[in-house]
Amino acid sequence: MNKLTIHLLGDFVVSHENQQIAFTDNRSRKVWLILAYFLCHKGYSFSREDLINLFWSDEQSVNNPENALKTTFHRVRALLDQLYPSAGKELITWVKGNYGWNTDIKTEVDAEEFDRLCREEYEDEDARLEGYMKALALYKGDFLNSLASEAWVVPMATYYHQLYINTVIETNTLLTSRRKYKEAADICRAALKIEPYFEPLHQMLMQALINLGDHHGAALVYEELSNQLFSDLGIKPSKELRDLYRSATQLMNYHSIAMDDVIEFLKEDENDGGALYCEYDYFKILCHLEARSMKRNGKSTHIALFSISEAVGKPLSKRSLNTSMEHLQEEIGSNLRRGDTYARCSVSQYVVMLPQANYENSCMVAQRIIRSFFRQHPHSPAKIQFSVQPLTPES
Repeated sequence: MNKLTIHLLGDFVVSHENQQIAFTDNRSRKVWLILAYFLCHKGYSFSREDLINLFWSDEQSVNNPENALKTTFHRVRALLDQLYPSAGKELITWVKGNYGWNTDIKTEVDAEEFDRLCREEYEDEDARLEGYMKALALYKGDFLNSLASEAWVVPMATYYHQLYINTVIETNTLLTSRRKYKEAADICRAALKIEPYFEPLHQMLMQALINLGDHHGAALVYEELSNQLFSDLGIKPSKELRDLYRSATQLMNYHSIAMDDVIEFLKEDENDGGALYCEYDYFKILCHLEARSMKRNGKSTHIALFSISEAVGKPLSKRSLNTSMEHLQEEIGSNLRRGDTYARCSVSQYVVMLPQANYENSCMVAQRIIRSFFRQHPHSPAKIQFSVQPLTPES
């Protein structure tokens, strides 16, 4: 017979010639779980007691686990019979009271081939690059992704996932040294679908795009990551990524710019009233500028921090928090002077710079903003607190 092809990386699929079966129905989870276990432990045999302890020991609702085992194995064999007649009995053996996978049947498993290609000792870098590219093409997703919560799957999935990430990084180095920047960008994009928060992948992708001359694309990668990190985790990208982003944006203008164009670009929209909102990174730069100015003019500047928290012991939902932050931004923007600056510094906080304001005045401004917030939104579940500290020239 022709060989079986087993896909464990990503979707769980078993194929034979033109027939295939795939895990799509969670009601048959136990059937697929046992099939996966046998495929991952070919060459081993298991007694009924072994399998009952492994798959039914925690299920209090099963009164007769031995009968459950027999029924499940009947379903496993029936599932395999969809590949070709009698496949179930041929592939799942019963020898001397033990179940096992028939190792005489030629079986090609993507996870095993992936592991071999990643770990093989290659004769030179060209052969290594070729092998790594073949390995990465096999990795369609994490190992047994549909069964990822199972205890015995977790360490294997972790192993393959880390091997994949390490291979992506090494492959990127090999491709970059050969100036194959498009291929480097492609493998980074594929890896980011699997590991979307891993900043080194974003950094490698941005660098590949910059090397290709696509500075706008590199900037877009950063902006999408920045929004995703802030929305999901409440954090900002690393300094290395921010520096790379600034490098990309600076390189977006290839030609000299006329003075009139510079002035036009620097103009503020006439409709932009109230305080100036900016990104947290730029707020820091403005604070540095203000601190330097204070050394010359001797005037005071204060920083106010507004924090939204849960109301009376009841945690805010993500939706309520986001709505409250939007409303607070509106109140800060409309209640401050045009010369004041503010930024969102965390999921639940805004920071405000108040030039030429003493401590008492700064506190009064913060209290006014909070009163205005609750006048506009009297039923808001949010609790808003503020703190004020002086900005010093040493800052």
